[in-house]
Amino acid sequence: MAYIPRLKQEYKDRVVSALKEEFGYKNVMQVPRLEKIVLSRGVGAAVSDKKLVDYAVEELTKITGQKAIATISKKDVASFKLRKGMPIGAKVTLRGERMYEFLDRLITSSLPRVRDFNGIKATGFDGRGNYNLGVTEQIIFPEIDIDKVNKISGFDITFVTSANTDKEAKSLLAELGLPFKKN
Repeated sequence: MAYIPRLKQEYKDRVVSALKEEFGYKNVMQVPRLEKIVLSRGVGAAVSDKKLVDYAVEELTKITGQKAIATISKKDVASFKLRKGMPIGAKVTLRGERMYEFLDRLITSSLPRVRDFNGIKATGFDGRGNYNLGVTEQIIFPEIDIDKVNKISGFDITFVTSANTDKEAKSLLAELGLPFKKN
């Protein structure tokens, strides 16, 4: 039998029926689902030191278990001494099994390691059912060895869902286990 991530199985078994009941969907295919998770990090100091982008790519690769890629600038910005085509950040897009595995690790082991943590803000929705979350320190992930980190920096995590509204997306993410703050 093939391996199925814990959260994917939970989505099929419990979350689909809970959302179907809450929003009155007539068909299982109407129920919103998590499509992808994108981790991205901008490295502003990479203009002067190209190695910083390599460190960012290496850290995102360790965190996600999937090879990250360097992002390049699209245009020249003279005030930042930035040329078109220079590496300026790193990103990785997770789908399928790796997406559910990363989400499971984020919820169960990484977010509880944040200092003074009492939930994530519910203000990161974009109006189309997607949610953005900023992580201020990459050292909350157990995969990162704190002794080998050259600079503590954060990155953005974007959850892309098939939901049409923010309310549906928030219900989906809350059912999957994201700890939103209580008002």
